[in-house]
Amino acid sequence: MKKIIFTTALLVLIGTSVVASPSGLGTGNIGESRKTIVGIPGDRRDVDQIVKVSMKETDEGGMIFTPSLLNIKKGETIKFEVMNYGEVDHEFILDTPELNSIHKEIMAARTETHRTPNSVTLSPGEQGEVIWNFTNSGDFEYACLIPGHYDSGMFGSITVQ
Repeated sequence: MKKIIFTTALLVLIGTSVVASPSGLGTGNIGESRKTIVGIPGDRRDVDQIVKVSMKETDEGGMIFTPSLLNIKKGETIKFEVMNYGEVDHEFILDTPELNSIHKEIMAARTETHRTPNSVTLSPGEQGEVIWNFTNSGDFEYACLIPGHYDSGMFGSITVQ
């Protein structure tokens, strides 16, 4: 039974990765096929709000996003300007808490770099962006799924109403 649940979860995750493929990010060539539970890749011409997100380690050994809580209106297109102020690689992955949890378990077994419209992986001192249109209401999450980072506090919550 566990194997069936894991296989199903893996297929959902892979499906999300395929749906959120990098082609079309910010180009205006965004079709229904790219839609996820969280929304669709946004077009930079339609940005309603810019949210600056910093990623870093704390002196106490934690890892954090600032801000760690966001409220967004359904239908808004947000440009996340993400900066890694830390001393190690970090990533910003936008998804549901459930799918991030599944993805976190997969990441524990291997390291990969994410290059999808809903994510960015950054080395220390680098900056990147994610442009996202929140087409659905709900509670979502952004997280760093590099092994150990999520468990050190590196996640944030998004409520879309």
